[in-house]
Amino acid sequence: MMAQRALPNPYADYDKSLATSYFDAAGRLTPEFTQRLNNKIRELLQQMEKGLRSADPHDCTAYTGWTGIALLYLHLFDVYGDATYLQVAHEYVKKSLRCLTRRSITFLCGDAGPLAVAAVVYHKLQNQKQAEDCIIRLLHLHKADPRVPDELLYGRMGYLSALIFVNKHFGEEKIPQSHIQQVCEAVVASGENLAKKRNFTAKSPLMFEWYQEYYVGAAHGLAGIYYYLMQPGFGVSQVKLHNTVKPSVDYVCQLKFPSGNYPPCIGDTRDLLVHWCHGAPGVIYMLLQAYKVFGEQQYLNDALQCAEVIWQYGLLKKGYGLCHGTAGNAYAFLALYNLTQNMKYLYRACKFAEWCLSYGQHGCRTPDTPFSLFEGMAGTIYFLADLLVPTKAKFPAFEL
Repeated sequence: MMAQRALPNPYADYDKSLATSYFDAAGRLTPEFTQRLNNKIRELLQQMEKGLRSADPHDCTAYTGWTGIALLYLHLFDVYGDATYLQVAHEYVKKSLRCLTRRSITFLCGDAGPLAVAAVVYHKLQNQKQAEDCIIRLLHLHKADPRVPDELLYGRMGYLSALIFVNKHFGEEKIPQSHIQQVCEAVVASGENLAKKRNFTAKSPLMFEWYQEYYVGAAHGLAGIYYYLMQPGFGVSQVKLHNTVKPSVDYVCQLKFPSGNYPPCIGDTRDLLVHWCHGAPGVIYMLLQAYKVFGEQQYLNDALQCAEVIWQYGLLKKGYGLCHGTAGNAYAFLALYNLTQNMKYLYRACKFAEWCLSYGQHGCRTPDTPFSLFEGMAGTIYFLADLLVPTKAKFPAFEL
């Protein structure tokens, strides 16, 4: 069924001799491949800027709006060190702050994203007063509706990812540890309550729902939530980690299809989606984190199986984006490469980048927001720039 959503992978798998046109024995990209990436980044940026002239002027979000474009330029500034990119990021930040949602509290789909990205841009521009103002507003968002969900796109984990983003870029604890811990505790309490209420506790001490469904993947579901709850320093106690989070992670592992892929929701038997948002490309981050924290080989084995699914079915007809496209799927290979140092995964990421270098030539569907960060061209540019230094590559607004 997965084959219905993907284009056949035309590439030969890893072989040392095939890899030499992409990187050397130490994993450094060749000058030729670097040049190809840089040329494509420049070309796509020009296309994107033209396309953004007709984008929704009132979309402030990181997912499809101005904050996503600001985040791309902030990333390009980090990669290239060219201050022009920081100035462009600043222009887009100002646009996003003029049209906040006043509804959602998350990084990707709410006001936490615009405020977090603005704080970092102002900080890098040495405008500390405005940076502090954004951080204060970001901290106040947490007083929002107690009925807020827990997932990444619209829930508490999406708020948490904005807090962590600020601390990472400031290189210090701008957001107090206690604040991060509070969010994690609220999520754990919410998951325990729902597990009890729906009689899941024996199988999974934590359970989360979004729109009356128990989602499994990174965007709306269990994998994305557990990935964050297992991060060191987030204040989840060792007892909770081993007695509550780990058995819940193990429950997700049991949902695996024979193919190595995962369902979008508990009870969904269709082995169909190979996206970051639903399926193996998002679940892999939970598995790798579980392997790091608990050291059990089975988690890594499951992650390696995810990588096989992505290699076979990850060149998506949906396009080249991050959320449900080829660029987002390629990040799974980079995460595995950075954990295992196995050159096969760097090679596979380079081959998916090769696919993206022929942007628009595979007959893929055009996304609703064709130039945005999570659906469109901006996300592909972000990935190609990240690949320039593979050891630093991280899936934006998600991977830590």
